[in-house]
Amino acid sequence: MSPPADRQSIEPAPPAPAGKISQRIGETLITLGLITEDQLEIALREKQNSSKMLGAILVELAFVSASDLNKVLADTAGVERFDVDTTLVDPDVVRLVPKEIAETHRVLAFSIIDGQALVAMADPYDVVALDVLRQYLPSGTGIRPWMCAPADLNTVIDRAYGYELSIDGILNEMDTGQVDLSAPGADEGYSHPVVRLVDAMLLDAVKQGASDLHFEPEALFVRLRYRVDGTMHEVRTLHKDYWAAISQRLKIISAMNIADKFNPQDGRFTFTFGNHEIDFRVSALPTVHGENIVLRVLDKSRALMTLEELGITENNLKVLHRVLKRPEGIVIVTGPTGSGKTTTLYAILNYINSVEVNIMTLEDPVEYEMPLIRQSQVKEGTRVNFTDGVRAILRQDPDIVLIGEIRDGETAQMALRAAMTGHQVYTTLHTNDALSAMPRLIDLGLQPGLLAGNVIAAMAQRLVRKLCTKCNEARPADSDECRILGVDSGEPPEIRHAVGCAECRDTGYAGRTTIVELVPIDEELDQIIAAGASKVELKACARAQGCKSIAEDGIGKVLAGEIDIPSLLRAVDLTARL
Repeated sequence: MSPPADRQSIEPAPPAPAGKISQRIGETLITLGLITEDQLEIALREKQNSSKMLGAILVELAFVSASDLNKVLADTAGVERFDVDTTLVDPDVVRLVPKEIAETHRVLAFSIIDGQALVAMADPYDVVALDVLRQYLPSGTGIRPWMCAPADLNTVIDRAYGYELSIDGILNEMDTGQVDLSAPGADEGYSHPVVRLVDAMLLDAVKQGASDLHFEPEALFVRLRYRVDGTMHEVRTLHKDYWAAISQRLKIISAMNIADKFNPQDGRFTFTFGNHEIDFRVSALPTVHGENIVLRVLDKSRALMTLEELGITENNLKVLHRVLKRPEGIVIVTGPTGSGKTTTLYAILNYINSVEVNIMTLEDPVEYEMPLIRQSQVKEGTRVNFTDGVRAILRQDPDIVLIGEIRDGETAQMALRAAMTGHQVYTTLHTNDALSAMPRLIDLGLQPGLLAGNVIAAMAQRLVRKLCTKCNEARPADSDECRILGVDSGEPPEIRHAVGCAECRDTGYAGRTTIVELVPIDEELDQIIAAGASKVELKACARAQGCKSIAEDGIGKVLAGEIDIPSLLRAVDLTARL
């Protein structure tokens, strides 16, 4: 048994006593139209001869469903609701509390997030259960009760303690036991090891901070790789015998056609991890060895960041704030796929979002929903494409418009028209640097004279892996590194390099930061844009005004000890300095 935790760190259960919930629950259910007064009278009469809670009696009498009751109880108590079908249970946290304690006190610690233990309970005001539970949690861990219907709680405790939940344990179970490697039937459900294996893989990927999971079938095995901080890591290999059941399970929960194995398919599903929902976008592509399946992990809590959290330098942040104060014009964010353009645009919208402005977006797809903002999604086969979609949005009285991407001349014309009629427009382009956006827009048919005065800023960006703050080490830069950094090798600066520790899974890196090239378009740049200046002339003018390139921004972060040179070389072309 672990030593008792510090009681000052435990979040107390919500203050309202359980009795008040019992008194209110019947009235609430009647108000919501879930039961009648006659049904409540019957349940109250039964409660006189039973020690069960009123809600449990209503469910037993089939007057209300367990899921409806659970939702009402959670809303009444002011706590989160545990969904037995979509909430991922962390086996490492489950092991902290013995099974007999969970069964006796009807509690299940299923996750620890930011020092808070999330606990599924039928009664979140059971102070005795909370007092016993805190004895098994790590010192300093808080407790946050989640409401769970009694019947569901029995099910989830049986699952958590009755079945193996770790990836290695499930694979061992499949290797040593008589397991049907066909897809699980409807009557098997969670008892089938393939269901638990897929859940365990998803949970492991989320815990490791993966942005993508790649299931890659080969001739005799299946390779599983995670993309973490922009870099692919091989996690494990599985025998090909498992792949048919795993792929079918992934397609079932993604609402794909499991019978179609010869055409590309897309799907999605949502699971709850800790206290936030995570969307998984799924893509299946037929290959010579079977269907290759890639899952994109969309964690809203990580994606919706502030401008400060993006890692933009203080000087660039000041310039960006000044640009965002302009009442109209186009702001273009450029960069390759996976460079964080959407995250940056969401951070900008989050910064300017208020009830005083009408913000409308057209995206492909809408990755994260934001309050107050009207978000529309491009759909094939309909008139909701970028061109017609922008035209329709402009009839909705917007103040600010986000166009997910300018892909053709028509969309570019609509974006320009929106800016010329007094709107702020935010959009993206696929170019290597900020000022390449101008010749690209001209290639799409826009006139240089119209771009001048309407494009107010261009920003190129890349994502670079940050050094782990726990294990990085400092040393003087060698002559080759000094040449890359553009400094005198006679007085080499001290730079930091990756080492690797348990905190960063021996990679030496933890998280990513943004390096940017931000060019505000002022009157001088407007004049040379209108004159049809080349990109070289544009860059010379921008540099004369103090704008730094992506490479220079990255070098500054190397010298500041945030990133190392190998990470910078992966993101920015510095071959001319090698």
